[in-house]
Amino acid sequence: MSTASVSLGGDWDALLRVWQELDVPEGWRAEVLEAGVMMTPPPGNGHNVIAGRVLRALLSALPEEWDAYSTLGVALRGIKRLYEPDLVVVPRVELRNRPDREPVPADLAKLAVEIVSRSTAHTDRVEKLWAYAQAPVPLYLLIDRFDEAGPTVTLFSDPVGGHYQRSERVPFGKPVTLPAPIHLVLETNEF
Repeated sequence: MSTASVSLGGDWDALLRVWQELDVPEGWRAEVLEAGVMMTPPPGNGHNVIAGRVLRALLSALPEEWDAYSTLGVALRGIKRLYEPDLVVVPRVELRNRPDREPVPADLAKLAVEIVSRSTAHTDRVEKLWAYAQAPVPLYLLIDRFDEAGPTVTLFSDPVGGHYQRSERVPFGKPVTLPAPIHLVLETNEF
């Protein structure tokens, strides 16, 4: 997967307006990263299979008032970032009165899921790990098909002072447990 970026400097309001006004092609994702606005093309089949398995598991475990979204903008205004996680769990009420293309503040997210692609590996493993902890997003699930040690799933939790205090890393094929309030043992054998 390749990406394209546009640098606009550090003005958050200008970055947000550009993101909101972008005519993003179907299936593409636009995010505000450290380097500027980045557009990423649709993912491949391996990525989609994993996203589908995680979504199915999440929907069976989430409290009724929460949903998992795959095209929702998540804003980190304080550090001038805006991501569209592969999956993000947010209370449904947060979207009901929000205008279209207005991102949800990241601190309202309960879980962010990123599935690593070769072109986004550094962003998912480093930049987003740091940013989600800053928000703080209570749980960050990093599914890394391209980890040097072999495909892995890492759950980061307990963000304190902008850093996750805990992480659980398992190879594909081993389950990973998402704690309360999600209460999910995520099987990874079909990844």
